[in-house]
Amino acid sequence: MRLFFVLFLTAVITVQAQPPQVPHKMEFAGMTLTIRDDARREIQKDVNALTQSPRHHNIKVERAKTYFPIIEKVFEEERIPDDFKYLVLQESALIADAVSVSNAVGFWQFKDYTAVEMGLRVDKEIDERLNIVSSSRAAARYIKKNNFYFNNWIFALQAYQMGAGGAMKSVPKNLSGAKNMEITSSTYWYVKKYLAHKIAFEDAVKGEGQIKAIAYQNKSKKMLAEIAKEVSISEDELKQYNKWAKAGHIPDDRTYTVIIPRVGDGPEIKLPETVVASTPTEPVAKDPFVRPDRTKINGIKVIKALPGETAVSIASRAGVPISDFLNWNDIPRSARIETDQYYLLGKKRARAQEAYHKVEPGENLWAVSQKYGVQLKKLRRYNRLNSNEDIQPGTTLWLAAKKPRNSNSEAPSPAEVIEVDKEGATFAWGAESSSGETSVSLQPTVSSNETTVPVITPASVAEPVMQENSDEKPLDSIQTLQPVKAVTMLPDSASQKSETIVIAESKKKEHVVQAKETLYGIAHTYNIGVMDLVRWNNLNLQDGIRPGQVLKLSENSAEGENLAFTSTLEHEVKTTDTLYSIARKYGVTIKDLMEWNNKKDFSLAIGEKLKIQGK
Repeated sequence: MRLFFVLFLTAVITVQAQPPQVPHKMEFAGMTLTIRDDARREIQKDVNALTQSPRHHNIKVERAKTYFPIIEKVFEEERIPDDFKYLVLQESALIADAVSVSNAVGFWQFKDYTAVEMGLRVDKEIDERLNIVSSSRAAARYIKKNNFYFNNWIFALQAYQMGAGGAMKSVPKNLSGAKNMEITSSTYWYVKKYLAHKIAFEDAVKGEGQIKAIAYQNKSKKMLAEIAKEVSISEDELKQYNKWAKAGHIPDDRTYTVIIPRVGDGPEIKLPETVVASTPTEPVAKDPFVRPDRTKINGIKVIKALPGETAVSIASRAGVPISDFLNWNDIPRSARIETDQYYLLGKKRARAQEAYHKVEPGENLWAVSQKYGVQLKKLRRYNRLNSNEDIQPGTTLWLAAKKPRNSNSEAPSPAEVIEVDKEGATFAWGAESSSGETSVSLQPTVSSNETTVPVITPASVAEPVMQENSDEKPLDSIQTLQPVKAVTMLPDSASQKSETIVIAESKKKEHVVQAKETLYGIAHTYNIGVMDLVRWNNLNLQDGIRPGQVLKLSENSAEGENLAFTSTLEHEVKTTDTLYSIARKYGVTIKDLMEWNNKKDFSLAIGEKLKIQGK
């Protein structure tokens, strides 16, 4: 009898120790996978390895039972298949501070730059890669972003390891939207490794774990020690589940989810705030732009900022590259995001749909640019504003055409705005002669195609500006115009009179950084490389750039020739002058100019006379 019992017990243990078998068919993310024999043998080896040590297998199972309810909730909110939760076991075995040989960190093994791209905070104080809620949301969005390219969850899985670009080069293009796929020996190894984890843990993780993870949102500055005291657990235990708070305290720059462990069916934990499983998300809708937080401005899609968001997190939520988002909105990565402010998800237009805007108290040019979806450089040109000149409340801004020179007119003059094409593109002209009168004198030789036009007078042109929806470079002080090609437009069949457009480019040597400018935006403006700017100016990318900083625009940008003088001079302000350009001309500082002339701000008036003291 005793022998029978021992044999029976041995048989039970043997059955329990048998690893799960790889099936011929299995379900994954709504797809049916047919696993061929050669692939089944490979996957089975991995399944056997994952389950051969009951102790290690059970440790992972208990971690999964603790964290999977939170991950499942996040994935449900982000609308990605629940099956992807097994990927976290493959990536980190649910060890919060796991680090790979390639320096990927955390539950979902993000490198620092990818983590920041996906909206996570990573610095000496906070590392959200170690936060189960934040990192799971970032992983969900990364997977969802990959699936946008492929419309195939298997390929989205593959792209998690090798990147979307690498996956695009290696996956078939005829399986978009596929509901059935074959897994063979040639299937990417990472996919087969994932399937092994799903098979090894799928049945084992059912049911509740010994430790439950309770999540709540903390919205204010707080020490982990304070929270531990409030919920009656040890500080060390709380820190063990919240390694993301590296300094032991939680800042108030955004809402962070704190994990509080609860053992088995122990006493209920009274939390200081309302329990949630994750951060709030936008309302669910089939069309991502049929939502209360999204609309269009000037035909451009925009998204409303939620409380506590950063530029990176908005870009991630919108599914657009952070570099594009920053460029579209003329902001740096570190810009403070205003709650309920709309941010653009596309390039600003050259003109607004409205003609004018009256400046409200507290508004600046950037706010107007955002409100109407118009390029900042266009607004400055339309309103004849210098690069460092701000706008005053009550001012009427022109949004679609250039304001006449020395005029407060509310409407454009026909003589100054010439319609030249069927799309309504306009070209504004302005050239100041020595007498101060505006004139343009050209002698074109009209032909059926293109005409070479020598510029006769004046010798210098102040501001020929092409006002159409294009990305032409800024035109600053244009000292000489060489013969250029002129485009001939015939207004109608009855008239052979032609209008001539002259486009010239300046060769600026330096650029003064303005508020909210980025290196990317400056490089794009002057058609040079970002890393060239960094190299020419010995920049530290960690420090960024600051308003007023002078950047060289070429490797050998020489300092301008300063005028040497000993007596006090007077400089009469011209249209294109700025305090910076005047200071550069005479080899003095802006501070000197402001002190010598008792100036309280950077504004200049045309014709104003500035004192320049001798050296």
